[in-house]
Amino acid sequence: MLEVSGLFGFILLVLNIWALVSIIGSAASTGAKVVWCLLVLILPLIGFVIWFFAGPRSAARRA
Repeated sequence: MLEVSGLFGFILLVLNIWALVSIIGSAASTGAKVVWCLLVLILPLIGFVIWFFAGPRSAARRA
């Protein structure tokens, strides 16, 4: 059971890092970037899900 939760935690960490990099690389305002980053950092799972559906996208993904 410990291995499964450790793997889940690692996957969540990787996804949150991906979200943070995407947020920082987006064209959103600085204030919006700060709010999104705080949301992802304070509420890792819920913040990631909200960002995935409603958050700013990086400039590279839009092109």
